[in-house]
Amino acid sequence: MAGIMDKLAFYRRSPSPMDPEETAVARNGLLSRRESGLSVSLGELLQRVGDTTDDARGDGSSEDDDFSCRLRPPLPSPRHHVLELQDVSLVDGGRPPPLVLTFTDLTYIVKKPRTLSFFGSQRQNRLATSSSPDAAAGSPPGAAVAVEDLSKLSTTKTLLDNISGEARDGEILAVMGASGSGKSTLIDALANRIAKGSLKGSVALNGERLESRLLKVISAYVMQDDLLFPMLTVEETLMFSAEFRLPRTLSKSKKKARVQALIDQLGLRRAAKTIIGDEGHRGVSGGERRRVSIGIDIIHDPIILFLDEPTSGLDSTSAFMVVKVLKSVAQSGSIVVMSVHQPSYRILRLLDRLLLLSRGQTVYSGSPEGLPLFFAEFGRPIPENENRCEFSLDVIRELEGGPNGAAALVEFNRGWQATKQRRSGGDAAVWGLSLKEAISASISRGKLVSGATEGAAAAAPGSAAAAMPTFVNPFWVEMWVLTKRAFTNTCRMPELFAVRMGAVLVTGFILATIFWRLDSSPKGIQERLGFFAFAMSTTFYTCADALPVFLQERYIYMRETAYNAYRRSSYVLSNSIVSIPPLIILSVAFAAATFFAVGLSGGASGFLFYFLIILAAFWAGNSFVTFLSGVVSNVMLGFTIVVAILAYFLLFSGFFITRDRIPSYWVWFHYLSLVKYPYEAVLHNEFDDPSRCFVRGGQIFDNSPLGGASAAMKGKLLVAMSKVLMVNITNTTCVTTGPDVLRQQGITDLSKWNCLWITVAWGFLFRILFYFALLLGSKNKRR
Repeated sequence: MAGIMDKLAFYRRSPSPMDPEETAVARNGLLSRRESGLSVSLGELLQRVGDTTDDARGDGSSEDDDFSCRLRPPLPSPRHHVLELQDVSLVDGGRPPPLVLTFTDLTYIVKKPRTLSFFGSQRQNRLATSSSPDAAAGSPPGAAVAVEDLSKLSTTKTLLDNISGEARDGEILAVMGASGSGKSTLIDALANRIAKGSLKGSVALNGERLESRLLKVISAYVMQDDLLFPMLTVEETLMFSAEFRLPRTLSKSKKKARVQALIDQLGLRRAAKTIIGDEGHRGVSGGERRRVSIGIDIIHDPIILFLDEPTSGLDSTSAFMVVKVLKSVAQSGSIVVMSVHQPSYRILRLLDRLLLLSRGQTVYSGSPEGLPLFFAEFGRPIPENENRCEFSLDVIRELEGGPNGAAALVEFNRGWQATKQRRSGGDAAVWGLSLKEAISASISRGKLVSGATEGAAAAAPGSAAAAMPTFVNPFWVEMWVLTKRAFTNTCRMPELFAVRMGAVLVTGFILATIFWRLDSSPKGIQERLGFFAFAMSTTFYTCADALPVFLQERYIYMRETAYNAYRRSSYVLSNSIVSIPPLIILSVAFAAATFFAVGLSGGASGFLFYFLIILAAFWAGNSFVTFLSGVVSNVMLGFTIVVAILAYFLLFSGFFITRDRIPSYWVWFHYLSLVKYPYEAVLHNEFDDPSRCFVRGGQIFDNSPLGGASAAMKGKLLVAMSKVLMVNITNTTCVTTGPDVLRQQGITDLSKWNCLWITVAWGFLFRILFYFALLLGSKNKRR
């Protein structure tokens, strides 16, 4: 215990005349109190992160003077101050860094389909294979490509080839190389975004292998693309991220304080109230979008931050501001690992370590300042006033164009690294604390606030991963935040709902005018059947607009769930809740537009059931389309599948051919048809009344060749039929009632309420299937 306390001692500030038990560490807009009798239990430290104190002066500033470095925001605000502080005691005195991320011999080989050529000679195949970048990356530099090895070269590709290195807290490690060199692949490997069986080698933090569960809690990953909700403002986007990643033990005001401090740190104060925007809505600039993307992933102050080309597509000034923000994040005590294509001179000055790759192999590893000496000893000195990175990439590209690739530079780097290790005593990575102690110390300084939950205190103190909660917030909090965010984003695009409402009203108007006031004649029966079949199928077809909703959010969902921002079940339930209010409004509009105009029976109770079954049909159709959106990843393919399957549902619904006439080998599809149950339900609602007559006396001839006969002739025929049947049949005799119509259509198995419940159950079934589609299909790892 004493040894651990001694190791933790250097994380505390320098002595103060005040009582050390009352000192507080200000970070990220929050103040964490250090109490006497500090325990090394990680669970207790996690719990204490949430114990925050209000500022005695009320302006969010700290009275402590022991921190010498305060990172000021690019756009200072009189009300909000950036509280990203660095303790000088962590870098003074030559002490080893508390956190070191090391990766050793990372190798990633993927299989690719074998391509067969039926035309051309073996020589042409050989040349095509050896000259392609993929083949070059999959074979050792300088290796001769023999004809008999073509099958091997065409089935595997080496993306990473024994990559080793390290990254330390307070520093930025930049992975650099030309396109296709393996930069993004290495970032994915370090961030545990490659399946365990596919990646060889090890990734460790302070000498201990990083577990996937622990890495999700202490790290964040910023994708290359800016995946944001377009109609949310910058402030709202960061606030929703704070509600996801910061524990509910923190008050709303303290979460807002963290967001405001982060806005200042990111230089987004002027754009705080501006929407993100998309192709149809003007919003923030590209550089501001990128900083927002970084902000939502550093809101919980991660210990490790991975970024895939954060400067891609930005102008030099915006790119410099982004890297400057990352530098402040690193100096706050985080490990920052990023890939970059071709940094400018200003950006290069902010980087601490460089890792140059060429076709999956390391060609340089060290500080940017070491590049001139490295290439000078290699025999290619960097000219004066030349950008080091541009010159390095030019040399690498030149070598890659040769027959042996960059093999000479790879071998020279190995010797260079061996010499450098001998000069430094052979210690590639030195750290002063174990992983558990280092994380505990980071938490005691205010880092990792997302881990402060009550359950963590009861976790086993012997394991760092065991003490970390899987999710920050409980299930209902996640659901509430997701629902609120979806409603906020959707309500700011009323034109989308207006189009849906317009489509439903136009369809209802057309149906109402075509089937205006249907009578109770035999033709009226057929017309009612046609109206119900078209109306019920229309409710399903109008749900096809739900297909792009998840397809647009898929990668946002994958990014957020990759690091346990919320549960998949929370997302599925929230998605269901958000879809219900619009469906209710659409159901009321369609029912009101058609029920009374067509002249359907049942009165008020009949209208209520008619509305309920339309709502149930909308619910089942929306759920079905949502499930398909979780299975397919292309909008056009999804629309094709939806239209085809709904056509089959209508075909087997019982309208075109009754159940008893369907071939036995297709009957199973009749019971799977989503249109069957609402169609039968509305028929029950219309024809269940036995007192209502639809065919009287002479009307039985209306649908026969005798329909054009005179009334006198029909009367004589009825008399003759009465004698034969020994039943008196007159023109006023009711021949066919509502239940008779149902029997003629083969609708006798289920009542209208059973059809309603089955339709609702179909909707819930597809929501459950949607959950499993997300669970199995939306993976965040490469194979």
